[in-house]
Amino acid sequence: MTGPDEQAKGAPPRASDALGAALGDAARRMGLDPAQERSAGHVVWGAMGGWRGVLESVLPSLAFVVLFTLRPAALGLALGVSVGLAAVFTVVRLVQKSPPSAALGGLVAAAAAAALALWTGRGEDNFVPGFFTNAIYGSALLVSALVGWSLIGLAAGFLMGEGTAWRADRRKRRVFFWLAIAWSALFFARLGVQLPLYFAGDVTALGTLKLVMGLPLFAPLVAVTWLAVRALYRPSDEPTHARAAR
Repeated sequence: MTGPDEQAKGAPPRASDALGAALGDAARRMGLDPAQERSAGHVVWGAMGGWRGVLESVLPSLAFVVLFTLRPAALGLALGVSVGLAAVFTVVRLVQKSPPSAALGGLVAAAAAAALALWTGRGEDNFVPGFFTNAIYGSALLVSALVGWSLIGLAAGFLMGEGTAWRADRRKRRVFFWLAIAWSALFFARLGVQLPLYFAGDVTALGTLKLVMGLPLFAPLVAVTWLAVRALYRPSDEPTHARAAR
């Protein structure tokens, strides 16, 4: 298997190596490095971005749902407040010179969703971009698991410094397969619950369930993933002959 050592000798990087490195870097920036000695709660809180991350994820959608529920005819107001909150979070990050990527992503998504809803005049269309995001993530994770190249495994392999060597370990392949399936199931579950509400035009229920199926489900799955990867790479899990050779 190609890994970091082979790349260091001048071998051209494969697509899996580049993808794994990118996923690993993204996970590390979120604070999801299994090599660090941190509690699961600390890791989950860091992955959510702390209080700021929670507010950035929740407030724009919550404001839209509340305002639209109170005044269904004032679609522009609800959308304007939602996008305005996302813009405020982005400006605060820029002023404080903190990484603005999370807030910028939320702002772009909120603006695109608002533009679509204003164009169609349907409040439920504010959630359409999220459907595509869930479908893409869910499909990518599912396909990666089925073809034996779990995206979770690619990220973890590069975080732990073994590249794609985990694919030669049956136990790791099995764990990474099920972790990818679990994440894929989360994204498809969101679609399965929310799409019927979208077609029914129930904006209040749709927005509420989007919030309920967001961070409250994301957080425990992050914890499970982090703990599972930590368990896979514990020193006590190394083969006996490998420890004896040291």
